[in-house]
Amino acid sequence: MPELPEVEALAHHLREHAAGRTVARVDVASLSVLKTASPPWTDLHGREVTGAGRHGKFLDLDCGGLHLIVHLARAGWLRWSDTLSAAPPKPGRGPLALRVHLGRPGDGPGFDLTEAGTKKGLAVWIVTDPGQVPGIAALGPDALSITRDELGALLAGRSERLKTALTTQKIIAGVGNAYSDEIMHTARLSPYATAGKLDGAAVDRLHSALHEVLADAVARSVGQEAARLKGEKRSGLRVHARTGLPCPVCGDTVREVSFADKAFQYCATCQTGGRPLADRRLSRLLK
Repeated sequence: MPELPEVEALAHHLREHAAGRTVARVDVASLSVLKTASPPWTDLHGREVTGAGRHGKFLDLDCGGLHLIVHLARAGWLRWSDTLSAAPPKPGRGPLALRVHLGRPGDGPGFDLTEAGTKKGLAVWIVTDPGQVPGIAALGPDALSITRDELGALLAGRSERLKTALTTQKIIAGVGNAYSDEIMHTARLSPYATAGKLDGAAVDRLHSALHEVLADAVARSVGQEAARLKGEKRSGLRVHARTGLPCPVCGDTVREVSFADKAFQYCATCQTGGRPLADRRLSRLLK
């Protein structure tokens, strides 16, 4: 799932390559991806792209005051092309959901929004104000701009596990499953720690890790071609998606806990005092 660093890199790419160009045509291959009906997508036609930004994990393409907002969900992606096919895509065929031509179709650049797999979550809104998107209106402070005192105040009294608090966008915006694992590993904190019971030193480490991990990932991602971002993300991970491999800090084996359709990874030596966390999936198998 694209998180804050990848979405920031995509926004940077659009600022560099799309700003100043005119939206010539928008092709919708999947109507279900559109979460707004008014203004219609055709209102984007003829508008100049004036900027691109990010709200948490939401991508924002500013087209002269009309915003194309994208949430890539778990399997969505933005694919830039210097020359897009002029032929309108056939609805319901393949992973393509929406195409934006930034120049004469067939003779100009643009991008595709695609989504792999059968579980669809990619979403697009066309609005005059990003705050009209419910998910953006409900976002907590951005993970890269939050201060140490703000973080402490946000977590105070909360009963959720730390893993849950870090990935709840209404609490902190921009962090997902992968980078939360990296942040907790860097801060030497258990995913099962109660968020509201962290002492001052733990909050200090968490805040430092939050900025260190995300800022480093943004620095590695910005400037990369969109097609290379996923590989760049994987190359910088220390525990996430590294189950069974040695921890790069202490050498212990990276462990995994699975729940529902997700999983997280951690190092018992670095984060839980050497104690493995209970894996409900394994517990069920042992009954």
